[in-house]
Amino acid sequence: MGEASTKDKADTRTAAQIEADIARTRTKLASTLDELAVRVHPSTVAAQVKAKAVASVEQKAGRAYVAASGAVEKAKAQFTDEKGRPRKERIVPAALVGVGVVLLLASARKRRRG
Repeated sequence: MGEASTKDKADTRTAAQIEADIARTRTKLASTLDELAVRVHPSTVAAQVKAKAVASVEQKAGRAYVAASGAVEKAKAQFTDEKGRPRKERIVPAALVGVGVVLLLASARKRRRG
């Protein structure tokens, strides 16, 4: 009986109601097509690709920063005690090695010129 009553209602629609339904459907379809056109437009696609690339680079840069920060903290821990005071027994040898490397490089450079 439900099928018959639905059919009766469909048969009793006026031409104006049908035209109004068609107009609503056309408007909805036009809106959907406009939205699809924007989604597949080259500038939209390019902007999405660019945004993904930027996000990826920022994520990798963030990870690199965290890793570098951890490395700096580890190196700092090698030259300071628990209270943050410098450990002279580790700083002096490292400084001497640094000075030795600089002198070695300067000597090699001087030999190339002369």
